[in-house]
Amino acid sequence: MKIALAQLNYTVGDVDGNVSKIIDAIGRAKKEGADLVLFAEQAVSGTPAFDLLRKTTFLELCEDALVEIASCCDNIAAIIGLPILTDEGTVSAAALVQNRKVLRFVSKRNISARREMGFLDGGSGYQYATIKGRKCAIVVGDDLRKVHDLNPSVETIISINARKYGKGLLTYRYETMRKLAFREGKELVIVNQVGGSTDIVYDGTSGVLNKRGELVMLLKSFEEDFQIYDTEVEYTPYDEPYNSTDRTRLIYQAACLGLKDFFRKNGYTKASIGLSGGIDSAVVASLAAAALGKENVRALLMPSPFSSDHSVEDARELAQNLGIEYNVIPISEIYNSVVNTLKPVIGGTDFDITEENIQTRIRTVLLMAVQNKTDYVLLNSSNKSENALGWCTLYGDTAGAFSPTGDLYKTEMYDLARYINRECGNPIPENILTKEPSSELRPDQKDSDFLPPYEVIDAILYRMIEKGEHREEIVNAGFDSEVVETIHSLIMRNEKKRYQFPPVLRLSSCAFGHERLMPLTNKYGNLN
Repeated sequence: MKIALAQLNYTVGDVDGNVSKIIDAIGRAKKEGADLVLFAEQAVSGTPAFDLLRKTTFLELCEDALVEIASCCDNIAAIIGLPILTDEGTVSAAALVQNRKVLRFVSKRNISARREMGFLDGGSGYQYATIKGRKCAIVVGDDLRKVHDLNPSVETIISINARKYGKGLLTYRYETMRKLAFREGKELVIVNQVGGSTDIVYDGTSGVLNKRGELVMLLKSFEEDFQIYDTEVEYTPYDEPYNSTDRTRLIYQAACLGLKDFFRKNGYTKASIGLSGGIDSAVVASLAAAALGKENVRALLMPSPFSSDHSVEDARELAQNLGIEYNVIPISEIYNSVVNTLKPVIGGTDFDITEENIQTRIRTVLLMAVQNKTDYVLLNSSNKSENALGWCTLYGDTAGAFSPTGDLYKTEMYDLARYINRECGNPIPENILTKEPSSELRPDQKDSDFLPPYEVIDAILYRMIEKGEHREEIVNAGFDSEVVETIHSLIMRNEKKRYQFPPVLRLSSCAFGHERLMPLTNKYGNLN
């Protein structure tokens, strides 16, 4: 049997557009002699659809679309993902279509992702079906982890997925699939979707493993792809598909695709950004130029009384290297005006965080004015380390319509910057990579005046957030107890800021507000 794997980029709610992609792929599969064509979980609706899944009219639209798709399935079978309304509620289903008829629905049983809980109900789970004379097990999404003791007559496990990208998850996914195929002694065919969906990016990376658990077909990551797998052909297995050197490349591809699709699917075309001469805004500007085109990116350089000359020159050099439009707008006069205006209220007090925050909020006012006047959508330039510690200004540098890097630690920003320079012609000036991090909101300020080195901070944060380790475990691993306590206190104290962040592209396995969602009012967290 020839199985076509159609790895496509769908848009939530764009049923007509999604169906058009599906029908085009069916036509291609027929031309290339496929017996069966596979599409991802919730291909018709796009995902995550959240409360759209509670709208009967939307679900009816999806089911009507399935009838249209089925009418194109003459002389070919298809498995298509969509949400359907049952007596038990809305389920994520795989529709098996053959000879222009919908033969059955296979519904996902295991609802484990938070983006699905409360919107989808569990169904009956995987089922067996004979397709073109071949006995298959059809599995939807996370149910694949529950597959065991299959009927001996089953030859092929077919899994349709909507699995998001996260650092390290591709290796974990590959290992899980390899063990399943080997344990059950069945070939395993997996189709995932690809593309950005607000704060999620699906990596694609569909593929086939033989009954020995060897990877014999691998579709592209972060791109649409289409390949035919012939069950009668002996394929040469791949070597290990991923290694540690791929990590930053995959992050770069995920960030570019997530940013590109956020703009494209929302009808935006142009992005603005504040360039400070620091590493974070340099990385975001580079990503924006790559994802959206340099002609669609505009930067403001807004030096304050405390900005160093080299930071302004570094930012200017970066903008020129990227070929993006930029303007230099000094904010010293505005800053002095605001401070003087406030003297009747706060005059006579020492310089502190108040004056620092005024500078960042002035910059946001100017950036938002550009967005309002020119339709350049503001990008946020945060990172996960500073978001975790609250090392940011609410309504200042936390503002923006979208944050492509807010789920990357500070040290990962440096890794990404070096990768961009290697692969994209060194747009980021070397001085940005080598100078000590600083907010430049007071004279001669450096982050290290207040914080430990970011290498130490990030190692502790990773253990606390991604691994969920207790402070005692982290101290026992060799970290200074006072530093660990300080970092924990900062994390807990700044939950209020994270509640007001823009959408942050989720690139880790534990993003704030999703995999890690703490109650805003929370005494337990302050004690434990």
